[in-house]
Amino acid sequence: MEKLTISLPIHEFPADYTCDGADRSPPLTIAGLNDQVKSLAIIMEDSSAEGGGTFTHWIIWNIEPVRILPESLEKEPTISFPVSAVQGVNDFGKIGYSGPCPKPGSPHRYIFKVYALDSEIDLAPGATRKELAAALAGHVIQFGNAEAIYSR
Repeated sequence: MEKLTISLPIHEFPADYTCDGADRSPPLTIAGLNDQVKSLAIIMEDSSAEGGGTFTHWIIWNIEPVRILPESLEKEPTISFPVSAVQGVNDFGKIGYSGPCPKPGSPHRYIFKVYALDSEIDLAPGATRKELAAALAGHVIQFGNAEAIYSR
């Protein structure tokens, strides 16, 4: 599987991308997409979640293959501007992006996992991470990730 290079303009989340600010989705730069890519999917998770598990902050799929995913995407099940995409329910029980909001203490590590797919996937808006993971099976042709930290 070919590797993608994913870049965030940050190493540590500014408050604007968290629950302590405007809670806007950050921009992502995606390099290395090949010509077979038909859509993208992203899962953002807190890998430092309490209890040793992961906490899902964002699932979005059927993103048109773009080199730059702009910031501040709408928190709607289906979006059409500035990119087309479908979004699911995060572990806060909300549609779209919900930024870092950890309890005070050590920094948490947030991972943006970007999947380049050979097709769009047939999954209804509002789906769960588990449903998205099942729908991705057999369609991922490239993968990359980026990380940022946040603490309060």
